[in-house]
Amino acid sequence: MILLDSERDAISARISEACPPEIQKVLTAAWAHDVATVKKLLDTPEAARGQDPLTGETPLHAAIRSCGPPSEDDDEADLAAARETVQELLLWGGIWNDVDDRNETPGCVAHRLGRTELYNLCVDAGVRAEMLFGVLEGYEELESDDEEEDEEDAHQEAGESEMVVVGEDGEEAPELINVPTNGAAEEASQGFVPPQDDAVDVNSEQYLRSKLTYSDGKLVDDEGNGVMMAWETDIMRQSVDALLPSKEPGKRILNIGFGMGIIDTMFAETKPAKHHIVEAHPGVLEHISSSDSKFGPSWEASAPEPGAYKIHQGKWQEVCVKLLQEGNVYDAIYFDTFGEDYSQLRMFFTELIPGLLDSNGIFGFFNGLGADRMICYDVYTKVSELHLADAGLDVEWKVIDVDMSRLAEEGQGEWEGVRRRYWTLDKYRLPICTFLG
Repeated sequence: MILLDSERDAISARISEACPPEIQKVLTAAWAHDVATVKKLLDTPEAARGQDPLTGETPLHAAIRSCGPPSEDDDEADLAAARETVQELLLWGGIWNDVDDRNETPGCVAHRLGRTELYNLCVDAGVRAEMLFGVLEGYEELESDDEEEDEEDAHQEAGESEMVVVGEDGEEAPELINVPTNGAAEEASQGFVPPQDDAVDVNSEQYLRSKLTYSDGKLVDDEGNGVMMAWETDIMRQSVDALLPSKEPGKRILNIGFGMGIIDTMFAETKPAKHHIVEAHPGVLEHISSSDSKFGPSWEASAPEPGAYKIHQGKWQEVCVKLLQEGNVYDAIYFDTFGEDYSQLRMFFTELIPGLLDSNGIFGFFNGLGADRMICYDVYTKVSELHLADAGLDVEWKVIDVDMSRLAEEGQGEWEGVRRRYWTLDKYRLPICTFLG
């Protein structure tokens, strides 16, 4: 039997009979927005993070889900209680990006239901957590046997996942209905296991050792991960328009990450005075040096002066330091790497952009941070904005439409032959970064 969303979001479908009593009490109090009871039950951070062992429902999920979609029957007093419940749970360490059995975070539920105010509370919690991680990662930790445990505790303290009560007013919370499950006792004893996707974390070293394949408008590694794809072409075109708004020739350009050469082809069309490309992957470098490449020796030889058009082979962390030492300055800088996390992007714009970018120059990057989930995209947008400001950069976000007609289904359309659908959103926020003041 296929359940409607309203049935799938009912308390009877979300809190199972296998749920331990202490977790069930918090879930039902949160569902009823019984603030007074929630406060009494939250005596430790673990209480705010409990999950139904079968559905993965957390108190944050419950408090948001029970609101349902907006309607003319909304009770303002109950909505205020819902806000206070969510705030209390977050204060006590409720995790903003814990997922349930449907792979939804509390913020995903709020977004799906159209509960904007509750969604924004989750986004703000995510920003606080990520900013705290940024601070914690800045400290060098002493080695100890408890290092991994300490790291996990730090994530928990920041409120982030590695993603029947009677109210005081006398109204009884909704009665739980037994949910028949096969092997429920065994599953419950093991605790909730989040749904597994086909994602594989690829770090820079693994990526640089991988074998790459150029085919059918995509560049993939030997695990089938999409490194770059032709559907990004419009984003690249609009990025070039933002970085070089006048399109006048003679500009100085630096691009980090060649990939399929989409944006570099567009940069080359503007007839720059200097065009430097940094690329580290041996497979991409081999592709660039092939006879049909637009960026081989003949391109370098066509430069207005020796060395003005150049492929710099190696990791940007090393090459850009050398460029900085040589006194290179650029009018437009673009950053789009693969297999690196946000900390590397932050290091680039914090440590290198101030020296490499002309005082009137423009910096941009491919903004795919958290793009497989709306709330993560919103969180990283705010986090990067704060970190860019710390680095002395102002950012303007140009929102552009993404044609989802061939991007909507995993393994279909543009994603055929690609292991994971790394983009799920119909809007792209294009960053245009300039120096403050």
